Amino acid sequence: MVLDQLQHASRYYALHPLFRQAFAFLQEADVQNLPTGKHDLAGDDLFAIISEGPGVAPEDAKMEAHRKYIDIQYIVSGVDHMGWQDLSACGDSIEPYSAERDVYFFPVKPSSWFDVPEGFFTIFYPNDVHAPMATQEVIRKVVLKIAVEKQ
Repeated sequence: MVLDQLQHASRYYALHPLFRQAFAFLQEADVQNLPTGKHDLAGDDLFAIISEGPGVAPEDAKMEAHRKYIDIQYIVSGVDHMGWQDLSACGDSIEPYSAERDVYFFPVKPSSWFDVPEGFFTIFYPNDVHAPMATQEVIRKVVLKIAVEKQ
């Protein structure tokens, strides 16, 4: 897992062939005013989901993981409270993996909590089980989905 400011994005370009394009979208698009919903950037290999609204109380946050996609979660406004736990410590999922939604959930609580303020991003790999939006504050964010392997 990575937590950093968008101004340092170039440090991460070498981690995946599509990271440069993903971060360019965050730096060049008017993410504050783009409509919520899905925005295609490179087909199924790279797309953005813009959302705005409140999350849930930390005790109600679900721990989730993905297999096909890496998440870059960028906070446009507000402060997202997130939890994290390594997949190896999570045991069995509480519901079967959904290939269509690329998500599965775990019954564990995060081993750590942290705040992600406006202008910061996280990178979650498939081994990073995470609980985003563990706050009832209104958050505007962009979740970039980057295929682990080209589709």
